[in-house]
Amino acid sequence: MAAERDPEASAAARPLLTDLYQATMALGYWRAGRARDQAEFELYFRRCPFGGAFALAAGLRDCVRFLRTFRLRDADVQFLASVLPSDTDPAFFEHLRTLDCSGVTVRALPEGSLAFPSVPLLQVSGPLLVVQLLETPLLCLVSYASLIATNAARLRLIAGPTKRLLEMGLRRAQGPDGGLTASTYSYLGGFDGSSNVLAGQLRGVPLAGTLAHSFVTSFSGAEVPPDPMLAPAASQGPRVDLAARVEAWLGRVCAHLGLGVREPHRGERAAFVAYALAFPRAFQGLLDTYSVQRSGLPNFLAVALALGELGYRAVGVRLDSGDLLQQAQEIRRAFRTVSAQFQMPWLESVPIAVSNNIDEEELARLAQEGSEVNVIGIGTTVVTCPRQPSLGCVYKLVSVGGQPRMKLTEDPEKQTLPGSKAAFRLLGSDGSLLMDVLQLAEEPPPQPGQELRVWPRGAQEACIVRPAHVEPLLRLCIQQGQLCGPLPSLAESRAFAQLSLGRLNPEHKRLEQPAPYQVALSDGLQALVHRLSTGGSW
Repeated sequence: MAAERDPEASAAARPLLTDLYQATMALGYWRAGRARDQAEFELYFRRCPFGGAFALAAGLRDCVRFLRTFRLRDADVQFLASVLPSDTDPAFFEHLRTLDCSGVTVRALPEGSLAFPSVPLLQVSGPLLVVQLLETPLLCLVSYASLIATNAARLRLIAGPTKRLLEMGLRRAQGPDGGLTASTYSYLGGFDGSSNVLAGQLRGVPLAGTLAHSFVTSFSGAEVPPDPMLAPAASQGPRVDLAARVEAWLGRVCAHLGLGVREPHRGERAAFVAYALAFPRAFQGLLDTYSVQRSGLPNFLAVALALGELGYRAVGVRLDSGDLLQQAQEIRRAFRTVSAQFQMPWLESVPIAVSNNIDEEELARLAQEGSEVNVIGIGTTVVTCPRQPSLGCVYKLVSVGGQPRMKLTEDPEKQTLPGSKAAFRLLGSDGSLLMDVLQLAEEPPPQPGQELRVWPRGAQEACIVRPAHVEPLLRLCIQQGQLCGPLPSLAESRAFAQLSLGRLNPEHKRLEQPAPYQVALSDGLQALVHRLSTGGSW
């Protein structure tokens, strides 16, 4: 199967990003003459993450890229030959060299879809040996992406719709692949952008970033800018010595704030001037390198007002330590009084950004009514998912040769649902989500306005539901190795995720002790489960 033109094709997951037992099973299938038996697997999770009642499906684009580039290279085959038994028939390795995904068909939940336990995120069918080899890579690509997207969605729900959320966790991520995945799918889940430049280049994630404390501390104040002159924003009028204008403004600002003119740190001010000369239309001050009130704030105001004289407007300030909520309120009060004092009305609404190991509890505090915080940068909490580090997706065989397969096991929670299936979402007349229904592929689909008997998971009795609307959930994505249509862009999937979350009932959207969303089985699927679990033909 030829790979589509894709700048990330060379970065696609490789076939040997897998567990050894996939290769040993492949040899077993081949030796038994079953390599080309038609089989179907389903990828799903058993419990919603973070104690919530929903997840967001993500990672599909990465899966498609992997499937369309799947091919064992000579070096891959040679390595497998070195770890499998030395007496393995060489014909097996020749078979491996011929493998691709041209016989694979995938149905999937679109990226950004609401996902619930037992409902497949992916259905993968094709030759048994090949689709078995796909298990571990697909789990790797879907599980973490969906976990990150769901975590980001939770953080967005806490922050509310108006706060700007930025992911800045690359330095805290589990390796470069984890960092790129986190930056990509936190954006899908509702963040506004990322500091990760590679995510911007490869995935189109909006980028954000200004300066760190090291930039500020690198200046002593003795430095002389090679060119301190700055032209007005309108490019009309003479150029002005910005450093000199800042010093003139500093005295007025300090007098207004009740500070001595020598209190603000010279090196910090020099750093701000240097940054303003480089970015006059995007000047932002990092205020807490030395002292927010006695240094960072007056130095920022002096530079911002000097720029304001020339027609430029500072784009924000950032705090990275201390009581972020209280400091933001104090800074906003200063902005308002200085704005009025010096007749710079734009200054009172300059955005205030904060960061500093922000978790769900601190985010809720920063997002409360009356908060003056506008932008929130989150790193560790979004990329490492400390409340739950894994979604726990599984990839289970459901049919071979058109015959259903079921894992019973000693743990009822680990029992699988047999057979090739379809999935539907039932909605009320107001568009609210009622439940998801799994049924055998050959059963007629539910019809709007008609009564349907279903078996809710975990319940002992059936119930009757009459949906006003019915939506099929699984879309044909790849058919016999061919992509069925263009995938949505990341931005489109992000918009779809927010739309999906907006349809979820508030009781299911609660982050603590939410009402479980119902997933149910059709009569036909329930009967098949009962037959196979009570001694019928396995």
